[in-house]
Amino acid sequence: MTTEELATWAGALEVRPPQEILALAAGRFAPRLGLATGFGPEGCVLIDMAARQALDIDYFTLDTGYLFPETYALWQELESRYRITIRGLRSWSPTLADAPPLAPAPWRVDADACCEARKVRPLRAELGKLDAWVTAIRRDQTADRAGAMPVEWDARFGLVKVNPLAHWSAQEVAAYAKAYHVPLNPLLARGYSSIGCAPCTTPVAPGEDPRAGRWRGSAKTECGIHERCAGSVRPTAPSTEPEGSP
Repeated sequence: MTTEELATWAGALEVRPPQEILALAAGRFAPRLGLATGFGPEGCVLIDMAARQALDIDYFTLDTGYLFPETYALWQELESRYRITIRGLRSWSPTLADAPPLAPAPWRVDADACCEARKVRPLRAELGKLDAWVTAIRRDQTADRAGAMPVEWDARFGLVKVNPLAHWSAQEVAAYAKAYHVPLNPLLARGYSSIGCAPCTTPVAPGEDPRAGRWRGSAKTECGIHERCAGSVRPTAPSTEPEGSP
């Protein structure tokens, strides 16, 4: 897509429901369209929306080797329920199980390097095969995500980034999940409002920021996947139909 097309789409899709954004993205970019999920509520909702429309989307996740057992169980449940395959991308970096005895935990040595090896690098390699990828981010999650648009150019990875839930709230996601009986991670009910790798995720107390449990005790707020950099396309005024839509 050209810069002009992206800007027009971004403005037009601002007022469209996530299901329609997904369908338009699939119509334009399939089969080189992937949906990356971390198995949070948003990702599960997007899988439900895509599966209900039988969209041609390649589902994958970043399997760091340190996910919660509950997350691995949810992964299997989603595949079974929606009759899809969610491919697990593994890094070439060893986990503690593969490391020499008494080796220091990689997330304690350098959390940013751990995320880079286990999430950013495998994702970059995968996105190199695609024309566009679907994410589950929302604007109100972090400062880096506040400027997310329904569709934009991802300057970090060099392809189109589709954010169908960018304008939704956590309450809207929860309402959809309840209405359609979407399987969710049981850790959510135990105070884990944002779930990543087990060693770097803790429950969140009432009143805390929903992502306060990620990398608790450090200034780190992102793994590096959704950090914004120059090159994103800002939307034009909303129109009734995305230019060049399927």
